[in-house]
Amino acid sequence: MIINVLQHTPNEGPGAIQTWAHLHQYDFYVYHPYQFQVLPSAAQTDFLVILGGPMSPNDQLPWILQERQLIKTLLQQQVPILGVCFGAQQIVKTLGYAVHKAPVKEVGWGPVTLQSAQIPGLPDKLTVLHWHEEMFELPKKATLLFSNDNLTNQGFVLGHQAVGLQFHLEPQVDNVKEIVVNDAPYIAGSVLQQSAAEIMQTPLPQANQAALFHILDYLTGN
Repeated sequence: MIINVLQHTPNEGPGAIQTWAHLHQYDFYVYHPYQFQVLPSAAQTDFLVILGGPMSPNDQLPWILQERQLIKTLLQQQVPILGVCFGAQQIVKTLGYAVHKAPVKEVGWGPVTLQSAQIPGLPDKLTVLHWHEEMFELPKKATLLFSNDNLTNQGFVLGHQAVGLQFHLEPQVDNVKEIVVNDAPYIAGSVLQQSAAEIMQTPLPQANQAALFHILDYLTGN
């Protein structure tokens, strides 16, 4: 299996997604379209992962529009896709639905609650890393997967083909540090009211990687 990852900022990498890919001995490639304007071809993609980033899918940048064309093609070809944060929003925009400012800014650790049993093995509640101030509209054919008190649409599942998460399950301990030290000013104004030190010192929930692996296995039929 060829897994192609679209990374959109240096400090938000694939983390545990790469660990999962290596466990299965899959071919794993990371693209940086924001810097190099290079995207994989649909023909050479068996599974697409779209990571987060500081940009908005509403930005009219050529590579953002080209990325959505790739997503559209893969959706038509029934190729599985995982979108994280900006990546989930890109899937939603590709499907013709809106992404807009959320009622609150969520940056830091906070809970999400499972809303559907469609993906086996997911726990009823997770404590996850939030790093966003925009939200997506739930596509009509999608099933709501996660919610919390701040934002209803925290995750969705679209059949066996696509999962979108507004939050992050993929960061490992050093990844969290990398996100925070490079983007600490973004924490200001978060409804979660955590400092940079508090975010970095919070123990990484062991359940997050397990939940992520369940989602990846579901999408790839493992």
